[in-house]
Amino acid sequence: MNIEAALNLEDIRKLAKRKLPKIAFDFIEGGADDEHGLRRNREAFGCYNLVPRYLVDVSQRDQSVNLLGHTYASPIGIAPTGLAGLFRRDADCMLAQAAVEHNIPYLMSSASNHAIETAARIAPDHVWFQIYCTPQQRINLDLVRRARDANVKTLVVSVDVPVNANRERNRRNGFTRPFKMTPRIALDALTHPGWLLDYLRSGGIPLMQNWAPYAPKGATAQEVADVFGSLTPNPMTTWKTLEQIRSLWSGQLVVKGLLHPDDAKAAVALGVDAIIVSNHGGRQLDAAPSPIDMLPAVLAAVPNTPIMVDSGVRRGSDIVIALCLGARFTFFGRPTLYGAAAAGLKGVAKTIELVRAEIDLVMAQIGCTRLDALHAGYLRRAGAAYPDFANGPQNPGFSP
Repeated sequence: MNIEAALNLEDIRKLAKRKLPKIAFDFIEGGADDEHGLRRNREAFGCYNLVPRYLVDVSQRDQSVNLLGHTYASPIGIAPTGLAGLFRRDADCMLAQAAVEHNIPYLMSSASNHAIETAARIAPDHVWFQIYCTPQQRINLDLVRRARDANVKTLVVSVDVPVNANRERNRRNGFTRPFKMTPRIALDALTHPGWLLDYLRSGGIPLMQNWAPYAPKGATAQEVADVFGSLTPNPMTTWKTLEQIRSLWSGQLVVKGLLHPDDAKAAVALGVDAIIVSNHGGRQLDAAPSPIDMLPAVLAAVPNTPIMVDSGVRRGSDIVIALCLGARFTFFGRPTLYGAAAAGLKGVAKTIELVRAEIDLVMAQIGCTRLDALHAGYLRRAGAAYPDFANGPQNPGFSP
């Protein structure tokens, strides 16, 4: 099967699995500990049914969304994914380009391989910059400055990685610091010649360009990765750290990784403009609840703040369910990495196009022509008597 024949995101995932050696594929695919969190993220969407309304003219449908002062073509964005260049050379630039072409946001990870300055030139109106705070304030301030100087409009602070997680797939595969190309890894790589050629052309492990300025001059890619690994995660990141960033950053500030409604209240009190409810895609705390399960409580805590969600989104129906529950926007990261690994820019574009088509189809099926008309009345908990959510919380700012 080639990328044109892919019918859904699972098809693209399978293509990526064929292209990548196990060590690379498992880095994308894996979670923490027993990976219950990965399964919980997917199963949470299955707890809801969409109740269709018929005899509605659905000949014209619009899935555009206004978010933080920008109108995007769809309620989907590319979540921050580090080391994208390991899976396809120049993948970060491909993600930025796809964001422009499809008019959606790309949250560039500070753990990317290309620099924020490069992505901002490619997609000046679509790149957001995600950062992890370090123990060194000068580096935190410099990351903020660089985002400002690159004319980035939205800064995203990830707060859900206080310490490194127990990612057992990576440990079993030998994906640890310092990375060594063992005979077992090399043998597996030889069975994936396209990836291996890409890897060798890149000179091996790709450079984390955002962190090169904080390493000694002339540092190798491995040495730069060691600098990143020594500075992040930072267990001393606190509300004071976030307050300092808010005081320095005059643009839109988003916090990613909150699950508790009291944390959402505290973030808004500090002047945060929006929140991404997330459990880091199941890659940190395996016992954490799914973002979809926590979404109603967060919305109730901060009803006037745009709330977004990620983790486990794989179908257009997942996105519609999240919007009915009150989310303003959704993000996914693994699917676009699979697309890049499978077919480069064409693969990323195909991923976005498939999800857009699914959203459009679901809207028609449930009798809704605009996303701002979605509300909890379209939902029913699987197995519950109807009505279930008809009188429940509505999508903030949206009209039922």
